[in-house]
Amino acid sequence: MTAVEHHHADVSGGWLRAATFGAMDGLVTNIALIAGVGGGGMSRHTLILTGVAGLVAGAISMGLGEYTSVRTQNDQIAAELAKELHELRVNPEGETEELVGAWTARGLPEELARQVADVLERNPEQALRVHAQEELGVVPGELPSPWTAAFSSFGCFSVGAVIPLLTYLMGFDSLALALAAGGLGLFAAGVVVARFTSQGWLLSGLRQLLLGAAAAGATYVVGTLIGVGVS
Repeated sequence: MTAVEHHHADVSGGWLRAATFGAMDGLVTNIALIAGVGGGGMSRHTLILTGVAGLVAGAISMGLGEYTSVRTQNDQIAAELAKELHELRVNPEGETEELVGAWTARGLPEELARQVADVLERNPEQALRVHAQEELGVVPGELPSPWTAAFSSFGCFSVGAVIPLLTYLMGFDSLALALAAGGLGLFAAGVVVARFTSQGWLLSGLRQLLLGAAAAGATYVVGTLIGVGVS
């Protein structure tokens, strides 16, 4: 019987979540900023300045935030792995019993579970890997890269944030046109997300569009009220 090979997407590299969050945040942030400032009746120059400032500040913030978040998580996991390795060295029998108990609780015959656990006890590196998967839900050596997460978030935020600015940068002076471009970007981002998650592309695209529209609507109302109040 021929073995069937299949491949899974990379779900542990740290880039997909950061890239998706970065792109969506960039789109929503600048769409909302432009809607708010535009609702206040500001000029095209002011809108561009606001959008570019939001892009730069947001991209740097997202990149630094992702790096710090993933680095902190990895440091915490490293500390837990060191603790687990210490336990494997000073109390291998107790750790073996932990595995046996966990596997039998899932329905594995105790004799088989004990045989596998006994084999692992003689191989500390493999034992650490299995214990990490069972107790921490991680695979040593396959942790997400903080730099990958940071650059993915930085780059995708920048791409998302520039989309609602494109019409102004091309010389147009229409808030509605800029918001329409941002809406198309949100829908497209939702479609891309569906490609990675196997969700329906139409539903995913509309969901992102509606979320962004809600944010833009709220800031537009605020900008209109403040603009009227200032004048």
